[in-house]
Amino acid sequence: MSTQTLKRSEAGFTLVELAIVMVIIGLLIGGVLKGQELIGNAKVSATITQLKGVDAAMNTFQDKYNALAGDMASANTRLPNGVAAESGDGNGSFNVTSTTATAGVNPVSAFATGAAGEGSKAFTHLARADLINGIDVNNAVTDTFGGRLPTIPLGGGMWLGATNDSGGATGLTNLQGNRIYASLTQTPDTFSDTNSAINVDSAAQVDRKIDDGNPGQGTARSVCTTGGAGANYNEAVKATCAMYVRVMN
Repeated sequence: MSTQTLKRSEAGFTLVELAIVMVIIGLLIGGVLKGQELIGNAKVSATITQLKGVDAAMNTFQDKYNALAGDMASANTRLPNGVAAESGDGNGSFNVTSTTATAGVNPVSAFATGAAGEGSKAFTHLARADLINGIDVNNAVTDTFGGRLPTIPLGGGMWLGATNDSGGATGLTNLQGNRIYASLTQTPDTFSDTNSAINVDSAAQVDRKIDDGNPGQGTARSVCTTGGAGANYNEAVKATCAMYVRVMN
């Protein structure tokens, strides 16, 4: 082997070749980031669609049965395959007594939670009436996401509750009184910044798309691990948020 041939075999990449490699790597990274953004946007849209679906189902149920889903008395005789344990008290509103809510932990201390909560029974009633799907109607006494409570695409799941006449909020700007809200959290029956599941960017997108983009007012409100407690979401930090979204407006 000649000296010239040996030198050629030992030569490294040229600047042009390195530039081409860097461009390809940049395109791959850009494609991955864009793909993640598209996936995130799709989850936001799917969650909003789910919230609107629950809102529509609640209104349809009330029109069809002249009763509030979750509060319906004698649900075992009025709904297909219903059981007595799923019946509410039929007073026209969710019960607002909670045994699990703690001041500073559950901002809406008036929320009815746990197995006796009519807000939890609402999803079973809606599923029995064939107005929503994805609910385990055979799990009538335990609040679990993916069981009798729905999961949401953005993470965690959804449960329903009602405020008292003053809103009953602690740790969050008061919600509107005598309203029903969907609570989006990491685990059922507890609402706080440490029980948040939605990243702050997604929470801000949901709020802007269905409300005013202000975490402390309107029909969509949030409490976040960092940011989101004032008039704006702090999207410059890595944080997660728990959200309240009003249904049956």
